[in-house]
Amino acid sequence: MDSISHLIRLARLRGGIDKRCLLAGNSTLDNPVRPAGEAPFHLLLEGGCTLELADRSIDLRPGDVVLLPRGAAHRVRTLGVGRPGPVVEDAGVAFPTARSQGAESEIDLFCGHYAFGPGAGGLLFETLPDPLHVSFGAESSEPVRMLSALMRSEAQNDGPGTEAIVISLCDALLAMVLRSTSNRRLAGDTLWTAVDDERLRTVIDAVLRDPGHDWTIAGFARLASMSRATFIRHFTRATGMTVGDFLTRIRMMTAAELLTGGDRPVAAVAAEVGYRSESAFGRAFRTATATTPARFRRNAARS
Repeated sequence: MDSISHLIRLARLRGGIDKRCLLAGNSTLDNPVRPAGEAPFHLLLEGGCTLELADRSIDLRPGDVVLLPRGAAHRVRTLGVGRPGPVVEDAGVAFPTARSQGAESEIDLFCGHYAFGPGAGGLLFETLPDPLHVSFGAESSEPVRMLSALMRSEAQNDGPGTEAIVISLCDALLAMVLRSTSNRRLAGDTLWTAVDDERLRTVIDAVLRDPGHDWTIAGFARLASMSRATFIRHFTRATGMTVGDFLTRIRMMTAAELLTGGDRPVAAVAAEVGYRSESAFGRAFRTATATTPARFRRNAARS
């Protein structure tokens, strides 16, 4: 399994479409802060608009996707001319449509979110740039258009299997975003899942396949065919993380999956992700997730 597919499987995400926005003129759509464990996204199909955050604005064009991993409050503003008009919501079958009243729509925007738990999903989203803006562009937007057309059709149909299909389509959109090298660096942040150096990808894939291996910097450097110093420099620049931080995050993501997916003892989980000491594993897990492995398992069982 490739690294991005592996990460999405570990994260146990539930993606969904909240609404389709058909806006015109000088219209605004306010989006409040999302609760913990939810990351909103926007996919623009037609027209142009601006997404306004507290510290920056992002101009969107057709084929653009913006993901807000921390769920920050934001506003979507159309770029059209004319008087500001009220935005009303029409009741849909599976999700509402927000539209500017009394005006022909100029933008077509999908608004959705990913829901995730405090374990693997939270750890994955914490490593992403916030906001994460990927521009697929007009020339490469056909797959995005096909994906969004399927989303729209399934959500409006609301038939048997609709929820499962929409979740899968949202996962597919996230996979396309995570592997995209377009706008990979934003305001100094790095999208590590889109690392395009094959030598570093070899290391990342190896850790995902076997997080419990006794990995060392020297071993990583040999795997990447680099000197230790060169490997450390390239890895940190390409991923935005130290090698140690990356290894710990992948191990904690895997541990969260093992804790929720079975009943093996915590000591066995610790050993499987590379910790010889259950107490050392417990400290690392608590630092990463703000809870103990045992409490994390109990909470996951109740949810």
